[in-house]
Amino acid sequence: MRLNHDIHLGYCTNIHRGESWEETWRGLKEHTLRVKDRVNGGKPYGIGLRLSAQAANELNQPGKLDEFRRWLDQNGCYVFTINGFPYGSFHGTRVKEQVFKPDWSTKERLDYTNLLFDLLAKLLPEGVSGSVSTLPGSHKTFNVGSDELAAIFTNLRLCRQHIEKVAEASGHDLHLGLEPEPLGLFETSGETLKFFGLYFDQNPQDRDFFKFIGLNYDTCHLAIEFEEAAEALNRITGAGIRLSKLHFSSALKLQPTPENIARLRGYDEPVYFHQVIASYGPDEPLRRFKDLPDALAFAGTNPSDLGREWRVHFHIPIHAQPADGFDSTRDHLDGAMQWLAKNPSKCQHIEMETYTWEVLPQDMRSGDVVDQLVKEYDWTLAAMRNCGLA
Repeated sequence: MRLNHDIHLGYCTNIHRGESWEETWRGLKEHTLRVKDRVNGGKPYGIGLRLSAQAANELNQPGKLDEFRRWLDQNGCYVFTINGFPYGSFHGTRVKEQVFKPDWSTKERLDYTNLLFDLLAKLLPEGVSGSVSTLPGSHKTFNVGSDELAAIFTNLRLCRQHIEKVAEASGHDLHLGLEPEPLGLFETSGETLKFFGLYFDQNPQDRDFFKFIGLNYDTCHLAIEFEEAAEALNRITGAGIRLSKLHFSSALKLQPTPENIARLRGYDEPVYFHQVIASYGPDEPLRRFKDLPDALAFAGTNPSDLGREWRVHFHIPIHAQPADGFDSTRDHLDGAMQWLAKNPSKCQHIEMETYTWEVLPQDMRSGDVVDQLVKEYDWTLAAMRNCGLA
């Protein structure tokens, strides 16, 4: 939906199963339209579309895109952003490190992302910009060396060139947002600046890069890094980096008491990465764990060395505040929203992203998935109204 300052808000449909195009479209018909009817008040409804590589290739077949466009028009919907982070399966099977594959050192990732822009340019309404979000280059455990980094930069440059051609041909403002994530190739605001600085060291002539390539800022991810929203956003945009999209999302935080560690075991599930970052104090280094089982194992053998606070990469509903010793990182989301209220021209795309519906503990669920999404909209729109964004 279009809000004040030409801001577009939607939820990311990666919460629904769908690897083929027919499965993806079925999710839109069975879930997204029901959400729309309850939150949108008859206005045009913006969709944050998730397309796997399989679904994107199937949608690109003759006649399919025209059919989908007619459906969007008939139902008062439009697509303004695509989540291009997960290339393959994203539900019901081990995702974890696979969500970073293929990474940006590969032609597969480049071809997939270029196709997403081809499709998006044909779906966008007139006068609406389009964004695609993607992974932060690679993952720290993939042993990225100088050759791999050079390949990542080459493919990003080629992608930028493709986006520019599609933008010129379509008349749309199009942009790609790389998404920092804990243990991604870059994960903090500081590492973000270093990554893009290295790109310009190798590509000093690419002056229009930030017109087409920027950042997808996920409030859950930067909160897990113990960053302050306004400080991080000012650092990123102050360096000239385009803010392509904001992900409104929230994570778990807790004091690592024996009771909380025991309860945390209920969040250990086999599908997604749940990186954990522990803080020991303002002048102490953070301790990072690749996944929740690693953190729990460390807690079992080092109960006196757990730090002051843990933040866990487990997306929880943004309207919910955990109880019984757990808390959320919603203060970072609030901070990002307040920053945007003061800088509304800095970002026009907002996507609520709580993809963990199928693995949420029962006490964190709100009815069915549609009920949960409606409550997230209700909370988000109320908060945005309070600061003049809606």
